[in-house]
Amino acid sequence: MGGTEHLAVRREGATLVLTLNRPEAKNALSLPMLVGLHDGWVEADADDSIRSIVFTGAGGCFCAGMDLKALAGNGMAGEHYRDRLKADPDLHWKAMLRHHRPRKPVIAAVEGYCVAGGTEMLQGTDIRVAGESATFGLFEVKRGLFPIGGSTVRLQRQIPRTHALEMLLTGRPYSAREAAGIGLIGHVVPDGTALTKALEIAEQINACGPLAVEAVKASVYETAELTETEGLAAELKRGWPIFDTADAKEGARAFAEKRPPLFKRT
Repeated sequence: MGGTEHLAVRREGATLVLTLNRPEAKNALSLPMLVGLHDGWVEADADDSIRSIVFTGAGGCFCAGMDLKALAGNGMAGEHYRDRLKADPDLHWKAMLRHHRPRKPVIAAVEGYCVAGGTEMLQGTDIRVAGESATFGLFEVKRGLFPIGGSTVRLQRQIPRTHALEMLLTGRPYSAREAAGIGLIGHVVPDGTALTKALEIAEQINACGPLAVEAVKASVYETAELTETEGLAAELKRGWPIFDTADAKEGARAFAEKRPPLFKRT
């Protein structure tokens, strides 16, 4: 199991928990954080015993985005990881879920600030839980910057365009309740309980057939921009083989015998 000084990795049963761990800087993005995130997504994809991922931040904060002090010329922490970026110039985009989609479900557990790059990474997750005092927003235009983590493409596909444009063009903060109201997040919970709720959702997912879960997630994203006719054809191609798996047969037997299924990814 990997991890770096700014990215903690642990297991909770079949769930991999990735924690942004730079609370003194409100978990602003750093090289060690990006390398750790990249390696965490790779680990989750490669390990079939991992059935879900929970993505969160330490110290009551999710992520305040890019390290603007470093951008201004004060130096980026973790320069010893620079060789990883040289070896894979796309590593940071994969880490931020711009150029990588994990095959396992990713559940975001947000407390405190989830702004700028934090909100951009959030758009790469599948299910989102936030504490009631969490703050969201894309502040880049207020700094004369561009939200290049994917937000001008993804946000309008995830929430109504009028809300996407308001968030992108005003650079204002959004409360958790407002974010839920426009569909950016799915659950608002008492402060300090977002991780608990995310792990509960992960356990529900973990109890399901892993082949089915991965196929359903893949189908949702594959068909998002297709016509209905194209999407239905793609769904059949992705979903029909699941019915011929040992997991599907085990699910039927378990239902008939009124017991929990024992799925084996076959």
